[in-house]
Amino acid sequence: MFKKILVPTDASDNSRRALKIALEIAGSYQAEVLLLHVSYTPQAYWGYTISYGITVTQEQLDQNGELAIEATLSGIEQGKIIINKRIESGHPVTVILDLIKKENIDMVVMGSHGYGAITGSVLGSVSQRVLQRADCPVLIVK
Repeated sequence: MFKKILVPTDASDNSRRALKIALEIAGSYQAEVLLLHVSYTPQAYWGYTISYGITVTQEQLDQNGELAIEATLSGIEQGKIIINKRIESGHPVTVILDLIKKENIDMVVMGSHGYGAITGSVLGSVSQRVLQRADCPVLIVK
């Protein structure tokens, strides 16, 4: 049923819990896991924050992405499950939704910070937006 499971990560405890659950599901279906970190680009921030003259290169953002992937994997037993790692740049919701289509993702398992409907709508919850727009099942882990 599930051949490819996408797990977006921001290296939070919620993302690590999501990965553990995704690995359990992948083990049951002999699926592979795509572990994704999305690094914001300055263009993705446009309109949301003001840089105040602080310059961060894309290379630095990508290095942070690599650290986030490694932090998410740290101490988690993957067994025989194939985990492909990917770092993309852009806005997380857009990148996740694009990858679902491009990579034929069968399921998304992602963590949520649990802000709730009101705060989440103000803060722009990535998990809520993916849940609303994805063309595949989405499991939200708190």
